[in-house]
Formats: sequence, structure tokens, C-alpha cells
Amino acid sequence: MSKAAAPLIELASADPSIAQEMTRWLSHLGAERRLSPKTLEAYGRDLRQCLDFLCAHWGERVTLSRFAALEATDIRAFMAMRRADDIAGRSLMRALAGLRSFGRFLEREGKGKVGALSAIRAPKVAKTLPKPLPMASAKRLADADERAGEERETWVLARDAAVMALLYGSGLRISEALGLKRREVPRPGEGDVLIVTGKGNKTRMVPVLQNVLALVQEYVAMCPYPLPAEGPIFLGARGGPLSPRIIQLAMERLRGALGLPDSATPHALRHSFATHLLSRGGDLRAIQELLGHSSLSTTQIYTGIDSERLLEVYASAHPRR
Repeated sequence: MSKAAAPLIELASADPSIAQEMTRWLSHLGAERRLSPKTLEAYGRDLRQCLDFLCAHWGERVTLSRFAALEATDIRAFMAMRRADDIAGRSLMRALAGLRSFGRFLEREGKGKVGALSAIRAPKVAKTLPKPLPMASAKRLADADERAGEERETWVLARDAAVMALLYGSGLRISEALGLKRREVPRPGEGDVLIVTGKGNKTRMVPVLQNVLALVQEYVAMCPYPLPAEGPIFLGARGGPLSPRIIQLAMERLRGALGLPDSATPHALRHSFATHLLSRGGDLRAIQELLGHSSLSTTQIYTGIDSERLLEVYASAHPRR
């Protein structure tokens, strides 16, 4: 049985030929390129915004032939409009990447070559260093007693502490921690590694501390819902899969209680894991493997963090003449 075609996208600013190719393009990216639904949604939104702009810019609905004849000035005008709306450089870069992808798709399908897109430089993106937490603060986030005054069930507090302990203790992404199945997390004394499924469905092996496993086991013992081996180990208050937003909210409450800055997020615990390992002599390539980075250049951002820390120490401790 053949797979049903995706419903045709409706566009007020472009004619049906553009809508048809846009529908096929997004289906291709999802089925063949296996891009995530969120990326597909962002690419589709970016293209819609561009078509809306061009319709107003040209004073007529965008046709396939007119889009293929785009000029560099048209693209620059669209990017300038987006930048005027305070759109960040990364979002502009993604928008340009999506437009180029659509242009390449049209060319492969014999619908014209949008040469102007390749003539536009990608916007510069300022490199922002992750902000790790102090070691003592990172450890306190995994202590359920820090939230003892909250009107929440004890097992929920134990669950949140266990998740945060995994983020900091093993450097997991929040999606990786919440994606763990019961059978994938050993009991204390019965193992010391996790097999984690990361981006692109790639698996990797990461070590896990026994005290972290003890926190997970403490939560498991308190959880009022069944935890089958093949099901998620972390559950929400009603017994369904735990949402990342719940952990983010728990972190927000802890920030206030511990006097931490807004940069203290669940992902900051992963940054702290890498930075603290590096500051204690950890090998950069080993840390790359632990984090699941496909490129060493992604991991090398942590050398910048550690260099900042070393410069602070030098400035405060080095004897002056």
C-alpha cells in the first residue's frame, strides 16, 4: 500500500505551484533527510515569512518562475527586515539555510535555479560560551532536601533530584535522561555505565556514579506508578512520560532558593559536567565521547570556559611587582 501524500500547504502569498513544491520539499526533508519535526516546522515557517515578504515587496503573489529569478537584493531586503525584528543571528542563519535547501530542491526537480541564494553570505553569529555552575551549586541541585519546603509529593522531589544528578553526574542532555528506559539504568552495585541514545539516534556509553544510581533507586522505590522494564524510568505526576518542561520549572524554583542566575538551566548542568572534568585534567577527546559530540570543535568551546577560569585565578593570585 502506497503512503498517502502529505496535504497540500496553503499559501496566501504564493500561487499553488509554490505550495506544491513546498509540500514536496518538506516531505522529502522528513522522509529522506530525517530532519526533526521541529526543524521542519522552523524551515516551513521561515519560507512562509520569506514568501509573505516577497509578495509585499513585489506587490504580487509569488510564482515559481519569479521565485527562481530572485535577486540578491531581494534576499538581503528580507534578511534586513528579519533583523529589524530583533531576530538573532542563529535564526537568520537557519532561515537562509532553509531557503537554500528549498532552492536546491527546486533545481534538482528541474524547476529553476535560484542562484541568488548562493551569493548571500551567512550572517555572523556571536559565539557564546556556556555558563557552568560552581561545583558546590551543581551538587546542591541534586539534593531533594533543598526543596523540602515545597508543597509537592516526596517522590516528585526525589525524581527531579535524580534527573538533575544524571545531567550533572553523566553530562546527559535532558532529552537523553528522560528517554532512559527502566532496564537501561542499573541498580546501585550492579553496574556503572549507561547506554544513552542521543542526537540522530546515536548511542554512546557513559559512566554513572553509584551515588547517582542510589538517587535514581530512591525515586524508583517511591514512585507510585508501575515502572516496566521497557517503559521510561522517569514519569510525570499522572503516570505518563515526564516532560522536560517540568524539570525546567523545578530548576527555576531551585534558582530562586539557591540564589543562582538565570543561566542556571538543566542544560547548564551538562556544561558544568564538561567544564569541571576539563578543569581537573580531563582529556578533551574523552569528554567529546562522553558528551556525544560528533565534532571535536563543538567540545573545544569548553577550553574557552576553562581558559577564562584560569585567567581569573591568574589575575587574583599571581604576585605583582
